[in-house]
Amino acid sequence: MAGARAGKSGYVWVGALVLLAATAACSAAGVRSSDQRRAVAMRAKPFPLASVRLLDSPFRDAMERNGSYLLSLEPDRLLHNFRKFAGLEPKAPSYGGWEARGIAGHTLGHYLSACSLMYASTGDKRYKERVAYIVSELALAQRQRKDGYVGGIPDADRLWSEIGRGEIRASGFDLNGAWVPWYTVHKLYAGLIDAHRLCGDRQAKAVVTRLGDWAARLTRGFTQEQWQKMLVAEHGGMNEVMADLYAMTGRREFLELARAFNHGAVLDPLARREDRLDGQHANTQIPKVIGAARQYELTGETRHRDAAAFFWDRVTQHRSYAIGGNSDYEHFFPVDQFPAHLSPQTAETCNTYNMLKLTRHLFSWEPSASKVDYYERALYNHILASQDPQKGMMTYFVSLKPGHFKVYNTPEDSFWCCTGSGMENHGKYGEAIYFHDVDSLYVNLFIPSELTWREKGLVVRQETRFPEQDTTLLTVTCREPVRTTLKVRYPGWARGVTVTVNGEEQPVEATPGSYVSLTRRWRSGDRVEIRLPMSLRLEPLPHAAGTDGGTYAVLYGPIVLAGELGAEGMPSPYVPDQRQLDTVPTPTVPLLVSSPQEVLRRIAPVEGKPLTFRTQGIGKPADVTLIPFYRMHHQRYVVYWKVLTDEEWRRTAAELAAAEAARKALEARIVDEVRPAEQQSEIDHRFQGQSSRSGDFNNRKWRDAAEGGWFSYELKVRPDALQELRCTYWGGEGGRRTFDILVDGKKLATQTLANNKPGEFFTVVYPIPAELTRGKQKVTVRFQGHERSLAGGVFGLQILTRSDAS
Repeated sequence: MAGARAGKSGYVWVGALVLLAATAACSAAGVRSSDQRRAVAMRAKPFPLASVRLLDSPFRDAMERNGSYLLSLEPDRLLHNFRKFAGLEPKAPSYGGWEARGIAGHTLGHYLSACSLMYASTGDKRYKERVAYIVSELALAQRQRKDGYVGGIPDADRLWSEIGRGEIRASGFDLNGAWVPWYTVHKLYAGLIDAHRLCGDRQAKAVVTRLGDWAARLTRGFTQEQWQKMLVAEHGGMNEVMADLYAMTGRREFLELARAFNHGAVLDPLARREDRLDGQHANTQIPKVIGAARQYELTGETRHRDAAAFFWDRVTQHRSYAIGGNSDYEHFFPVDQFPAHLSPQTAETCNTYNMLKLTRHLFSWEPSASKVDYYERALYNHILASQDPQKGMMTYFVSLKPGHFKVYNTPEDSFWCCTGSGMENHGKYGEAIYFHDVDSLYVNLFIPSELTWREKGLVVRQETRFPEQDTTLLTVTCREPVRTTLKVRYPGWARGVTVTVNGEEQPVEATPGSYVSLTRRWRSGDRVEIRLPMSLRLEPLPHAAGTDGGTYAVLYGPIVLAGELGAEGMPSPYVPDQRQLDTVPTPTVPLLVSSPQEVLRRIAPVEGKPLTFRTQGIGKPADVTLIPFYRMHHQRYVVYWKVLTDEEWRRTAAELAAAEAARKALEARIVDEVRPAEQQSEIDHRFQGQSSRSGDFNNRKWRDAAEGGWFSYELKVRPDALQELRCTYWGGEGGRRTFDILVDGKKLATQTLANNKPGEFFTVVYPIPAELTRGKQKVTVRFQGHERSLAGGVFGLQILTRSDAS
């Protein structure tokens, strides 16, 4: 088992090679070579984005802000590396942030998709012109290279040459010394496919097909073991785009490539309905599952359906927060550990972007209101909530740490993964409002919009101020009467539903979590009014609620409400580094002193302010105003509330105050910290190592280095302050574990781990001499094993200002 103890050798760890040996044959299991398999017939189909136009609403506002940001970006700056690495002179300097690092080029793929989505959603030809220009430049770079490849990854020729020879060295965030190259290339594949699908760009199809041929040649002759070893590194949705290429071209080799890109270590347990997601980097896994879903649609291989459906259920029903997002510090964690995972790095926005894509696939197979209930929750409370209303910037994480705030990218010096997916998020709000089958129209979401169903000669206009009001009006326009069934979603959160057609109330036999079906011959001018009463409710944080009190989110209908805590002492939320403001001290956060049953009776609406509420006499130290989380920006907030009874409050108030004071004092001292073995944290801190390993133990991640090996991180320091290094270890460590800790090459301490504190974690503080940090912004901390001795394992490390510093 991963993280178990094993005598002299230390951890029994599931490293890449061990894992591959156990799973190498699995990824091909259940795949037949026959070409006779038929594509799955979809029970419901989405309408093209061009058939849906948004009307005035927060969603259209967000889309327009997004469009302005897209048009402000310069394509030639995004194309800088593509031209440079094809031997062409760049026309403009590169952007900063991630576009100036090893993942350079990923944003261009997202940008192609985003502009294509905006063109489809609005008909504005400026976006189509952007797409055409970028595709022409990519075609030129591809012709210049002559091998079919085109990309912006630094040192790509060395990288792909090594991989093509079968020389594969992979970890979760590194492949042959490059930062997730297949992930980066995947974004370009997806962008070109969207350019073809949504803009009708034929040259995009030609470029992406040649890029597909390049991948096929590169990996021709790979053994199954080589494939699975390579797929340990994050590779985005390569199995999805190869399946899409198969659908676009009909060429069988692309379907075989899609299958080859299936990561057996992840997909095979899911197909067997086994949840092995604890500790996994969340957004590495979701695209793999989307690719499996796409393959099911094209081949009918039921194991892919089973994997996708089981994964969706586990994540949405067991591993998600109230806002619909998931993960903490980018990783899935044990479902009974939610109370320990309300941090500044909860709910990575890319995750929800991908979960909504997966939800649309599953809804197409089997339409159900419960899937749309999740989609709606995540759309309002995470995706809509993730865009800054002032500048149109995007979040990476949506912090659920009480007293924290939302942090956004900068326009030109961030370009995180979630900046790219964010560009797409706000350009496709029309994609799930309506679905259809041959005879029925599904009204899934209550968003102001106009649908044109060309095949039926039918236009449906939806006018609503939902969720500020609980009604929506559908008006039908058609040249000739049209007989069809209107299926209106009856949400699981609704307290009943009332439906009238042309003023006449209709009988409703449906129940919450289903659809109200209205079958008739529709005529121009018919009006359908739906009323969906909403109410307040508490939703417990999993494993954090009891009969007396607990931790809860407050919802009104599908809308998560958050408490306003003001902006005092809050820095500017626009940052180039998504982790930059994690350690900003938080204020004392109000508690709700009442029984859970009484709380809802003590939260009242504020007159004249839609979706605004105020606690009444239960907030300690003061009552609080609650507003929709999607409207909460540029101030601190609380989403998950501690609910205490009067007796608990009296008993714990002093303890809570002392614990809060200690927490704030420690937070104020943190200069930087690394979470070992967590992908993004290690990337951000420029991890390097030799013979280094990582794994999980007691639901915490660790890193060590085999005998004589080492590993290092680059951490921020303050140039004019006394500081200390804090390292966390496991107290039951055995075997030979003596190692030096060096700061910029100078020995700080020697540490031996030999059953120091059996059965518990412990922390060691190492004062850092002032001369090692004076005048510096960063230092490299290295853990170097002695001869025949291991270094670590290290479960955490921090740089803090010294508490004894004057």
